[in-house]
Amino acid sequence: MRDKILETIDKNSKVSAEDLAIILGTTEVEVVNAIKEMEEEAIICGYPTLINWDKVRRERVTALIEVKVAPQRGLGFDKIAERIYRFDEVQSVYLMSGGFDLTVIIAGKTMKDVASFVSEKLAPMDAILSTSTHFVLKKYKEHGLPLIQKRQDERMLISP
Repeated sequence: MRDKILETIDKNSKVSAEDLAIILGTTEVEVVNAIKEMEEEAIICGYPTLINWDKVRRERVTALIEVKVAPQRGLGFDKIAERIYRFDEVQSVYLMSGGFDLTVIIAGKTMKDVASFVSEKLAPMDAILSTSTHFVLKKYKEHGLPLIQKRQDERMLISP
């Protein structure tokens, strides 16, 4: 039951406990209790809203920053990742395999804000060896959901 609840609310966190109970063939009380347990166990960590910021008249720049790190003895990458994710600008931090150690995704008002974050907050940290910043130019899909609406064909049908 837990997996089905998680799969459903991952795509639509607004689905009601009543609707989940119908989908799962169980009671609303069981669904509410299962969700409460998963929140207490930090399986469910929040209910963010997916916003297509390109549709809002507000400047917003998203950047993906590749970070090479010198892991701290006995703590690995966890301590530096925690220091990084505590910054308000940071949306996500991931431990990676390959050519770099962490991926940091941040949002700022302008490219200059992102550059300032990297040069004044991120790069000066003792454990940071190097960074490489990539700016997101356009988002097509996020959190498994498409952000681009299909265009309707507005041509008139002409028949002979």
